[in-house]
Amino acid sequence: MIDIIQSRYPKTLLWGILISFIALNSIMLALEIYYIPLLPAVLLFLALAIVAADKYLLVIVFFVPVSVPLSRLVEGLSIDMYLPTEPLLAGLLLLYLLKYLMADRIDLKVLRHPVTLAIYFHLGWLFITCFTSTDLMVSFKMLISRLWFIVGFYLLATQLFRKEKRMHTYVWLIVISFTGVIIYAIFNHMQYGLDNQVMAHRVASPFYKDHTSYGASLGFLLPVLAGLFLFIKREDVNSKFLMILLMMLYVFAIVVSYTRATWLSILASMGFWAILKLKIRFEIVLVGAAILVGLFFSVRTDLMIHLEQNRVESSGEFSEHVQSISNISTDQSNLERLNRWSCALRMWKDKPFFGFGPGTYQFEYGRFQRSYEKTRISTDFGTMGTAHSEYFGPLAETGVLGLLSILLVIGSTLYTGIRVYLTSKKRSIRIFSLAVLVGLVSYYLHGLLNNFLDTDKISVLFWGFTAMLVAMDIYHRDLPEENTSGA
Repeated sequence: MIDIIQSRYPKTLLWGILISFIALNSIMLALEIYYIPLLPAVLLFLALAIVAADKYLLVIVFFVPVSVPLSRLVEGLSIDMYLPTEPLLAGLLLLYLLKYLMADRIDLKVLRHPVTLAIYFHLGWLFITCFTSTDLMVSFKMLISRLWFIVGFYLLATQLFRKEKRMHTYVWLIVISFTGVIIYAIFNHMQYGLDNQVMAHRVASPFYKDHTSYGASLGFLLPVLAGLFLFIKREDVNSKFLMILLMMLYVFAIVVSYTRATWLSILASMGFWAILKLKIRFEIVLVGAAILVGLFFSVRTDLMIHLEQNRVESSGEFSEHVQSISNISTDQSNLERLNRWSCALRMWKDKPFFGFGPGTYQFEYGRFQRSYEKTRISTDFGTMGTAHSEYFGPLAETGVLGLLSILLVIGSTLYTGIRVYLTSKKRSIRIFSLAVLVGLVSYYLHGLLNNFLDTDKISVLFWGFTAMLVAMDIYHRDLPEENTSGA
């Protein structure tokens, strides 16, 4: 490539550009303007995006676990985003729109897939509710960020995943980067003692805002690592040993993250795995679920009395932390969640159809609080963030159709994943689809207690794994098993 540049352009021109750039840098540094040295990197990423959009996307994926909020670098900003990933995703969105106008479009099979249709409905309803929002600027910012997450990590990723190995590459890039964050967080935690539950909240900072998003990522990736373990050849003992060590590190990180939502979601997703693995019929599962719901209502009074008597609060003692999961009497974290959910329900009742607008919950919920539901960590003006739920949040912000839209995305993805697992002819696709599906289910359940789809950390997994299942359904499900020696 260098030879081509030298043959096309005279050396004097190249030296002139180099000297001019050095001189410009010197002047800008003297004026305390430090952004010009970033220009070559920006140009390099721009060239990569144009020449090889797939590699550009993989670079973004690698940087996601180590991205840092702009607010941590510059104080007092009204706009926050994760660097370097979100600006790169914004560029990818613009590139996609340009390619679309030039008729270089995504495969129609993807665009017409049921999961994609559900995503259209989700984005369409977000767009409509932006116009009825109590804060148009906030809502459109949220819509645009959701759009570049979906375009990059879902639409373009489906084309990347036409090749089966690219799905593994996508996961490994995240795992390699995220493992560095895990080691960083554990070493940080060790300075205060691994039994220090309070410090667990911030040991992954600045990469992860708190332990809940960090724990959600761990829960997402552990099932997929278990699936990738099965791809290692039986005679490759060293790789198997290293993979076991890696999975043990993830399990250990999950335990010392003290993220109760992650613990619950992993246990529940293991139940989902068992149902699929044992091929229990849907009718039996449905009847079992109905029986459990009936039992709940029959003992709900006794259950509530028991829950109100539980006063074990979250702590560094593992057994006490587990018991605190059901404490709705004194545990401030649990009580604050109930407070946020109650506010979300009141907001929905106030604006049941359109809601208050995408992204507006944190600016509106304060006035819907009740004094008897507030906790020690509540604020009078409601300045402590989100609804702590991927379901109550959309209900309050975008009304009943907003909740329905996200449920349609989840439902169609579940159906697709189960179909791929049950009908795929290739063993490798069956293994990987089940692993990806269990990872997604762990977050669907985690989403009952927290919400992180507005961040790149979870979006890269949520939409990326969704894209994998769609790509497996379209491109890999009907492929025959490959005949290999020793198979």
